[in-house]
Formats: sequence, C-alpha cells, structure tokens
Amino acid sequence: MSSLLERRLLSSTIPPAISRHFSGAEPADSMSPQALSEFCADSLRAILERAYEKSPFYRGKMDEAGVTPDRIRRPSDLGKLPFLTKDELRGHPWRLLTCDKEDIALVQVSTGTTGGEEIYMAFTWNDYLLHDLAPRYTRLFPVGPGDVCLNALPYEMSTAGLAFHKTFMDGYQATVIPAGKGGAYSTPQKTVKMMKDLRPNVVITSPSWAVMLAEEAERSAFDLTSLRLKKIWLTGEGCSPTFRQRVEKMWGTTANFFYGSLECGALGIECDHHNGYHVPEAHVLMEIVDPATGRRLAPGETGEIVVTALLRYDSPLLRFRTGDLGCMDADPCPCGVSMPRFTMKGRAFDQIYVQGKAISPIHLEEILMRMPEVGNWFQFVMPSSDRARLKVVCEPARGVEPSAALALALATKMQAATALPFDVEFVCPFPRAAGKAVRVIRA
Repeated sequence: MSSLLERRLLSSTIPPAISRHFSGAEPADSMSPQALSEFCADSLRAILERAYEKSPFYRGKMDEAGVTPDRIRRPSDLGKLPFLTKDELRGHPWRLLTCDKEDIALVQVSTGTTGGEEIYMAFTWNDYLLHDLAPRYTRLFPVGPGDVCLNALPYEMSTAGLAFHKTFMDGYQATVIPAGKGGAYSTPQKTVKMMKDLRPNVVITSPSWAVMLAEEAERSAFDLTSLRLKKIWLTGEGCSPTFRQRVEKMWGTTANFFYGSLECGALGIECDHHNGYHVPEAHVLMEIVDPATGRRLAPGETGEIVVTALLRYDSPLLRFRTGDLGCMDADPCPCGVSMPRFTMKGRAFDQIYVQGKAISPIHLEEILMRMPEVGNWFQFVMPSSDRARLKVVCEPARGVEPSAALALALATKMQAATALPFDVEFVCPFPRAAGKAVRVIRA
C-alpha cells in the first residue's frame, strides 16, 4: 500500500462535531433548531481552531484583527472575524489549506462570471465526500433509491455537475444520468434521446438549458410531461418566478430553485412553497451584512450574503463575501422545515444602473416574462451612459408577429413598471446559449 493511500485511509475519520450530531438516521432538515445550533457551534469552534493552528493565511488574518479562536464560541460571535473576499482567493489555489497539498483529491475552478482571475477551490476526499455527505436534507431534497436523476449541468472544471453527481449517487443512493450541459457530447439532441430511453423522474439543470431541452423535445415530438417527473431543480443562473412557471408548464412538474457556489457549496434549497430558500444549516452559516460597512443586518433588510462553511476542515471558508444580495425572512415556513429562510435579490455586480437608480435584472425579467408576447430568450442591454435608455432585445413568443407598434407597447409597459425609459428590439430567432445564459450586456 502506498504511503499516500495509507495517509488518506488513516485520515478518513469524521470529526467529532459531525459524528456527534449526524451519526443517526435523522436528516438535517428534521432536526430541532436547538440541535442544529449545537452542531453549528461545535463545528465552528473546531474549524476555527484548525484554521488558526494550521493555516498561516488565517492566522495572519485573525492576528491582524486581534481575535483568537477561543473568542468565537457560537455563531453570533462571527462578527469578530474578518471577512474573506474573492480577491484574496484569486490566483492562490492553495491559500486556504490546513492540510498537506498532496492530500488534495480534487480542484475545481470558478465559471468566471464575476470577472477577474480564476478562483480555484481545492478539496480533500474527506471534505468533499466523507464530511459533506454526512448531513442529508430528505424533506427539502426528496431523492432516494429507485429515483433516476438526469444531471444536465456542466461537469467540466466547474463544481455543478460533479457536485450533484456525488450527491445523487453517494448521498442519496439514486441512479444518475450524467447528461452534462453544452459539452462535446452534451447536446440537446443526445440528452432528449437519453430521456426517451431511460425515463428519468428527477431533473436538475439551469433555467435556460431547461428551455433548450424543451425546444429540442418538441422538435423530436417527445412530450416531456409523459415523464411524470417528481421534481425539476433549477440552478446555476438567476431565474424569475414567472420564467420558472414557464419551465414548469413545459416539463409538467414543480420546479424548485437550488442556490450554491463553487466556494461555498450548497447555500439555499427551495421548498415547494416557493417563498424563499432554506439555509442548509448543517453545511453553512449565513449572515446578511451591509456591503459598505460590514454591519450585520436584521431580517427583512437587504444586504450582501456572507457564508461560513461548517463541513470544510481541510480548506476552511470563514466569513466569505459572496457578492450576492439577499435578505433573511424570520417568518416560519408552511412546509414545516425550521431552517431559516432567505430571499435572493441578485448579485451586486449584476445590478443595472440607470439614471442613478439600481435595479435587479431578475426584477426586470419578472416584468418582461409576464408579457405573453415575449418569448423565452432575451437580454437587457445596459446603456453606455447613465441617462440613456435601457434596451430589451428579445424573441417574440410563438405566433406573435413582431412590429414597431408592439415594440413600443412593450417598452411602455416596462417603463410604467419601473419608471425607467426602455426600448424593445425583436430578434428572431434569438441566439441560443450553450453555456450559462447572459441576461445583461453592456452597449
């Protein structure tokens, strides 16, 4: 047996905080708030101690802030720690390690949608599989043996496809169809053929790819509703509620949103009530802070989402600024899951600024998608000057004849809903996106 393999086998032990709280069969989303709170505190203390002892990077940050791990006893003490930013990770793939570099089993890279140099995240086998799959969410993510799951997310480089692959297969003992998305073999034609042959009952993909597959299914005379899907999860892109409803109609099932990132993993799981994301508290702690001051905000206040990972011991993620905007909701959810809920408000860098006013592309999409004359493919063109007009470039809905009069009517509706000036331009057909759909471009 090689020394490296011996080391990996010897290190394959579940940390006490995880084994104490997740050794039984009870899923995380059925645990009491008190039980989850105890786990969060236990795991947080253990990770902080490890980060301070074994990471020169984190020790330097904590020393500079004048804080030691013993001062952080519970999640409410997190505000004493400094933030971790994307810029601190760019170009430094091994910066967060609290283990030997040779213990790393997997490295994944950001999709690059936020711009700048790439961010790499390195995982040991323990953090990626043994620890990450210890808690399960069977109420929020009802998948199990016998389910056939079409995984239509990208596998190459990014985290999405591979992360759900191991979750379906290793975490929930389900069958996985690794369809991928937009790769050399992951064409809509091939994916629809696989669906015809293998009859999945669960699908996970991005909103725009769900539409691409639905269009190909229609060309192939394949009725997607005949699959009688149990669920479709949408992730990887922003999506308005009305666009989601269009996807649900195409596929004939409930579509729930799933929010995650390369750096943080799973961050939010939507239940069937569609009233915000539940925070998977066995995986992460979430704060909402004022982007300018760093002050923690109260429920209902919109700010930047900050995340601390609770299952990452070998590459800790402490108070990471995601750049995403959201607000916590203190009201209990009708689904009965007691994990806190939050609402996404978009990404700070995605906000469109016109005439001194910031507006979310998701909000604009919601307004646009409520117009039946507009098809499923569109972009918002951000004006080059702050006083110029916003442009909507879109494909008309099937059977709708584009015209100057219709474009003016739609622009007037957009202006009435936002108090901002708009132009509408029809493009038929609108170019399809094989990768991540880009909804906002600059003139």
